[in-house]
Amino acid sequence: ISKPLVSTVYVSKINPSISRLCVRTAGEGRGLHNGPSVVAEHDRWTVYSSKVNLPAALNDPRLAKRESDFFTKTWGLDFTETEVMPSFHLPNISREHFGPYSQEMTQRERIHERCKTICPNKDDVDAIFMRPEFALEDPATFNTVLPWSHFHGAGGKSRDVASSKLLQEKLSHYLDVVEVSIARQISLRSEAFFHAMSSQHELQDQLQETQQAVAVLRSRTAAMDRVMCQGPLRALRIALTRNNCVKLHNKLKLMAAVHQTQPTVQLLLSTSEFVGALELIATTKEVLQQELQGIRSFRHLGSQLCELEKLIDKMMVEDFSMYARSDLNRNLKEEPQVLEKERLESLVFGLLRQRKLDFLDIYSEEMIAAAKAIVYQCVAERVVHIEEIDTEVIFKLADQMRLMTFPQWFELLENIFESFLLFLQRIKDTLDVIRNVVLQVLSSSHKNRLLAETISAPVDVSQGPVALQGEAELAYLTHEGLFISDALNEAQQQQQESGVAGQDQRSAAGSRFQQNRTEAAAEGDSSSGISEVSAGREHSFISGENPMPTEMELNRVINNLQELLYVASDVSHDRCVKVLTARAKDGSLERLSSAEFVSLSQAVEGFVRDTEDLCGRRSVSLRGALQSQANRFVNRFHEERKTKLSLLLDNERWKQADVPAEFQDLVNSIADGKISLPERKVPGTEERKPADFLLVNGQKYAVVGTVLLLIRIFLEYCQCVNDIPSIATDMLTRLSDLLKHFNSRSCQLVLGAGALQVVGLKTITTKNLALASRCLQLVVHYIPIIRAHFETKLQPKQFSVLRHFDHIMKDYNDHIAEISAKLVAIMDSLFEKFLSKYEVKAPMPSACFRNICKQMAKMHEAIFELLPEEQTQMLFLRINACFKMHLKRQLARLGVSNDGGPQHGLVVVDVAFYTENILALKSLERLDLNMAEIWEQKR
Repeated sequence: ISKPLVSTVYVSKINPSISRLCVRTAGEGRGLHNGPSVVAEHDRWTVYSSKVNLPAALNDPRLAKRESDFFTKTWGLDFTETEVMPSFHLPNISREHFGPYSQEMTQRERIHERCKTICPNKDDVDAIFMRPEFALEDPATFNTVLPWSHFHGAGGKSRDVASSKLLQEKLSHYLDVVEVSIARQISLRSEAFFHAMSSQHELQDQLQETQQAVAVLRSRTAAMDRVMCQGPLRALRIALTRNNCVKLHNKLKLMAAVHQTQPTVQLLLSTSEFVGALELIATTKEVLQQELQGIRSFRHLGSQLCELEKLIDKMMVEDFSMYARSDLNRNLKEEPQVLEKERLESLVFGLLRQRKLDFLDIYSEEMIAAAKAIVYQCVAERVVHIEEIDTEVIFKLADQMRLMTFPQWFELLENIFESFLLFLQRIKDTLDVIRNVVLQVLSSSHKNRLLAETISAPVDVSQGPVALQGEAELAYLTHEGLFISDALNEAQQQQQESGVAGQDQRSAAGSRFQQNRTEAAAEGDSSSGISEVSAGREHSFISGENPMPTEMELNRVINNLQELLYVASDVSHDRCVKVLTARAKDGSLERLSSAEFVSLSQAVEGFVRDTEDLCGRRSVSLRGALQSQANRFVNRFHEERKTKLSLLLDNERWKQADVPAEFQDLVNSIADGKISLPERKVPGTEERKPADFLLVNGQKYAVVGTVLLLIRIFLEYCQCVNDIPSIATDMLTRLSDLLKHFNSRSCQLVLGAGALQVVGLKTITTKNLALASRCLQLVVHYIPIIRAHFETKLQPKQFSVLRHFDHIMKDYNDHIAEISAKLVAIMDSLFEKFLSKYEVKAPMPSACFRNICKQMAKMHEAIFELLPEEQTQMLFLRINACFKMHLKRQLARLGVSNDGGPQHGLVVVDVAFYTENILALKSLERLDLNMAEIWEQKR
């Protein structure tokens, strides 16, 4: 320092934690100017950075050039002087619009001018009293108010002289009145005047005594000043000088600490403690700006620290990229834990500290590249063990995978799934570490806001513990050692020797600066713990005044972390989709057996569920690819079974078939409430005879062989849906198509008599019809069960497809009703044939009724064992109604009535014979034939 003596004074602090140092050179009496500092950060623009005089630029005579280079360069080429277009909403005003007004005002103006000539302005003597410069002391004003010319006007008129004398006499009279009034007042107050004169002597004596007392007091005060004040004041001045020297010494130690900033930063960077290094740089710049402003030896340090900070930013980004690459590409099974957790935390703290919030994009890029490498590595490891694949000839992974057998490829796929699950678990653990760091920073930001609110309140900082804390902070600021405890001990020792220093000796910037240096040294020491480092990082976020990420930005980073985990899940699924589509390119997945495709579907569904549990993301790409393959598989699955069913129907002779024990077991398994295919037993272990009927919930069903296989087929559909829930809707539509096909084809073959030409049947008997009806009834029994099963596999929004089962149920019931109507129609035609030739004559019973009863017995024999008792009764009631209708018609034609005559008696005998034969049939004993309806009612 070139000046002979420098004294430092501390200005009052704005708040208890920040102090500003003002340096004043002795003899100059001026403080620091507010100009730019040579050591301040140069990348922030201030008014001192201006290079253009704006008024000069605006008044530039070179107008054309200014328009083209100054304003156009700043505000664009459109910034030019343009003519303002008139408004369309305002009329165009011309001189004619003011014509009426001008004519009216002209007349008034003439009258005004005439009045001015008639009544001229009066003399402004009356107004002189209102003027601000009115003063009677001024002779000119006095002469104006009292025109003495009226009194001394030579040669004036006699009237003016008389008025002047009258005025003079009036004034004289007023003067006499005033003198008389004054004399009267003096006479009234004469005693007061005499008393005042007599008290003057007493007042002079009191003033003399007061003068003597003041002289004595001054002499005593001078003695007290000499004895009691000058010495203590000298001591105070010496103490102030000593205090200034201490401040100067602390300032020099602060300069020494700032001088060690760059080596300390290098030490922190060597241990990857980026937050400490950045906080140390920020605190040093703050100290240079506030505490050491104007120091020439540090004039370049600010710019150097700015460049160092930019370098650290670049280092952190590169280091994070290297970390992500090494973490994602290392062995997935041998090292499950997070790689170098402390290093990752330090990097994230530093990136957040510098608002480098796009570091997750770097991680995302490395993650995508690592996902690709996982597939390559898994395929390469698997191909090595397959001798049939020559990797020197076949280079593409897709070609290599297509040459594998399904078991080999399926094992590869499971290995890929396992690798991706480990990959996602590693990513989740890493992102959890990053999320914890962001949450810690978010909590620190909240603490910072609360601390700012607390500091804004007035606090008495002169108490002992607070003052000791200030000494400790000052010790942090200037201590040369490596440990915080040494600085604290030194601060306590100085506290005992010198007393508590003033609050103005501490600064928040300096304390943070030395604290960062201490943390850096502690980080370099092998005995330092992770908790101290984390505490230091959190403190840096709490105390730092640099523009830290806002709470909104930190919350956005947390959301991006979750989105990144979702992206990781999607990327993993996309890579698995490529493996799946590469295999399916030649159609090999469509040719899989049901068991193989189910195993593939289960593996994919298991992987999808695991990733959903791990990442909380429902990825659709892999499910979509599996769905596409499933659709192809379903098409082939359905076509095979539909073709098989068609062949069975074309060869079906519609005779009652025996029911093997395995089909009965199949039906029994459905009765338990679960639709699933039981395991097939090894043949020969247990031989059971086939049954005549299929027992379903206690009811007997006579069936044909095709229906037994149909039951197994739709159970295969249901089982496939159990294994592959994603194809439920497709399977439902295919199964409904299969059921419709069975219904329509069986209708063509039986009701439509197509079996006569297809399998060569001679005729379609009533037994064929009853058997077909019973088979349809069996299918109708299972349709609600199938519907309920599919309903459990569908989403609520997919329930609309269940209406297919309602339509199928209606079609089957209509078909069953048509078969019943056909059976009734057969008997109806017989009744019409026999009864049209019926004659009422002996012998009785007649041949007609004998034939009718014989046909009724045949009908009963054909359907009794096939249809349940209730259906048989309902069918014979309908047949009996047809019989009564034809008999009634024939009797009416013959003219026979229930009049008790001979013919009536013969008919009664035939009817009794008919009733006896019908009621003798099995299960028809309690049938109400109501034969009285055959007679016409008498009116």
